[in-house]
Amino acid sequence: MHARRATLVVSLATTQKEVREVQRLRYRVFTETFQLSELINPEALNVDEFDDYCDHLLVRDSNTSAVVGTYRLMGPTAAQRMGHFYSEKEFDLSGLHALRTRTVEAGHACVHPEYRSGAVIMMLWSGLARYMERAGCDHLMGCASVSLSDGGHNAAALYRGFAAENLAPASYRVTPYKPFPIDEFEPGHVPRLPPLLKGYLRSGGWVCGAPAWDKEFNAADFFMLLPLSKLDSRYARHYLKPQQSF
Repeated sequence: MHARRATLVVSLATTQKEVREVQRLRYRVFTETFQLSELINPEALNVDEFDDYCDHLLVRDSNTSAVVGTYRLMGPTAAQRMGHFYSEKEFDLSGLHALRTRTVEAGHACVHPEYRSGAVIMMLWSGLARYMERAGCDHLMGCASVSLSDGGHNAAALYRGFAAENLAPASYRVTPYKPFPIDEFEPGHVPRLPPLLKGYLRSGGWVCGAPAWDKEFNAADFFMLLPLSKLDSRYARHYLKPQQSF
């Protein structure tokens, strides 16, 4: 069933079976996107210690029952139970301390290769907006990963190409523990904007500094912050329109 004929439904995973479906989709997308043999395992699941603490947003094609999109969400209470947000493995977030109780972290975004027309991403963001409203949070944060399979040229070009309005105010900047070495790359490469990063920027999100170097996934991770008050009005009308709750 092609995405254009699909009936898409967004929800939160409520059973272990649904979490396994999410982990199976993440495994497929991550192994294909980052092309890392280290990620391969017999269960064909992408699992880590954060999964049990987080909520899992999923989009299902009701015609086939397949999970075709997912986002992992960690609210303030879950982060307190876990001890830290996932992003704190890569970035010093001490400058955002005042926002911790009002922020949802979104990560591990995946869309099935056959459903990348944009509809699934829109469904995920609509579900995310409802989740934030229910949690009483007014800031969204997370990492947008850029593959380094081209040697890193695109990641460096992206960072150099961000306009002033794309960069967070100084008070919201974060510091990567392992910075990706932007200066080692010659300028002049034409950047290609990945869909997730494009979604953040079009919605009004900020890039909060230089990317971290995620050697495990062979990626450059850009830390993103989106205050809902800054959400572009076109997207706010879609994401925040009245909808049935989960």
